[in-house]
Amino acid sequence: MKLIVQIPCLNEEATVGATISDIPRQIPGIDRVEVLVIDDGSSDRTREAALRAGADHVIGFTNRKGLARAFMAGIDTALARGADIIVNTDADNQYRGEDIPALIGPILRGEADIVVGDREVETIAHFSPVKKSLQKLGSWVVRKLSRTSVPDAASGFRAYNREAALSINVVSDFSYTLETLIQAGTGRLAVGHVPVRTNPQTRPSRLFTSLFDYLKRSVVTMVRIYTMYQPLKVFSAIGGLSILVGTILSGRFIYYLITEGGRGKVQSLIFAAVFLIVGFQILVIGLLADIIASNRKLTENVLYRVKKLENREEDDR
Repeated sequence: MKLIVQIPCLNEEATVGATISDIPRQIPGIDRVEVLVIDDGSSDRTREAALRAGADHVIGFTNRKGLARAFMAGIDTALARGADIIVNTDADNQYRGEDIPALIGPILRGEADIVVGDREVETIAHFSPVKKSLQKLGSWVVRKLSRTSVPDAASGFRAYNREAALSINVVSDFSYTLETLIQAGTGRLAVGHVPVRTNPQTRPSRLFTSLFDYLKRSVVTMVRIYTMYQPLKVFSAIGGLSILVGTILSGRFIYYLITEGGRGKVQSLIFAAVFLIVGFQILVIGLLADIIASNRKLTENVLYRVKKLENREEDDR
């Protein structure tokens, strides 16, 4: 049983060494632990610092691609190197490496395909009350969209078994955390969570410039990904609302037509027609999007099989 701990990095020369040193190399139930660093086009000496600290593998981009791309590059590389379990952690040493055995425990016991480390955000001292509230609200929304029970959806401390890693396809350029949970929920993967501890903050987050920026990009990501996986529900809700408004306006016109002859109420009829037409058009778009989503699922299934064959060939070599 091989565990690979992947660490996406961007200019983490000062902290990546401590992160790697904190990773346990002997874990019950695991035969071999390896560390994989993904250098997202760093301009400092992150790569050299990682190698000095004992990283087994270091891959990198020539320029910055973003956290989501770095995460997927790590997943693909870990699979190619025969990982049975993949743990993702942050390079700023936010998470404690000694919690990795607890994080992978549900996977080793066959209880989960994906396990997310719950930071219990209300206990994190450097999080402001506003940030804690937004984190909780965002996690609640993701739980509803993904039908999972993960209390800390933004946590980057995660473990994936091989099958779950083969199934992951991230299309967002912002972050993988929200998208992979929604994808896992709609794909009926078993998602668990365990409490984990955090270290004191070493630097501000580089993923977003402000809470407003984080909120805006997170909302856009959630809406986009949920629409991708459940288009008929989204378009049916929007189209149904438009039809409802059109029906109410039609009823208003009919009421005044019966009681007052409809004089001066033609605008209600015009707006009703517009809302009804737009509503039915949105429903048709939803049906077309649902057909496209079905084709996407077939494409993902083919991609899953291709990845599995490629990794099987690597193992044979």
